[in-house]
Amino acid sequence: MRAVSDTSPISALASIGLLPLLKSQFSEIWIPPTVSNELSLHPDHDAMSSIQTAIRNNWIRSTPPSNSRLLAVLNSRLDLGEAEAIVLAIDVKADIVLIDEQEGRQFAAQAGLKVTGVLGILLRAKLMGAIPALRPAIQLLRSKARFFISSSLEARILASAGE
Repeated sequence: MRAVSDTSPISALASIGLLPLLKSQFSEIWIPPTVSNELSLHPDHDAMSSIQTAIRNNWIRSTPPSNSRLLAVLNSRLDLGEAEAIVLAIDVKADIVLIDEQEGRQFAAQAGLKVTGVLGILLRAKLMGAIPALRPAIQLLRSKARFFISSSLEARILASAGE
């Protein structure tokens, strides 16, 4: 399954030591240049190291999006990384785009893309048996990655995981 990612899912998973979940769930992971640049500034040394290793080992690859007109339209409404990720997902005919921010998710869905974020990746990992429980990963996201998760979303995700 081919995926294109925005910064947040990769950054958050790397921060909590679960970046390899991406490799186990997707056959290809593409990122646009802005996302690559943002990831290169990750403040956590261990997370940065795991991201650099993934890029060096070519299981996270970077390439620019080609549709500059669509990119200009999306960039007027979204963060550049999100806009590039959506356009790149269309360009490479991705099966899924990984975005956490609500507005970016809405634009991606309107473009006909299947969307998930870090919580969807963690839920899938739990259901596949790749992680034993979802609750500790959510707690790490909050404490270590400073990731905001509403209590209602957390309740829905945990219920989906049977926790």
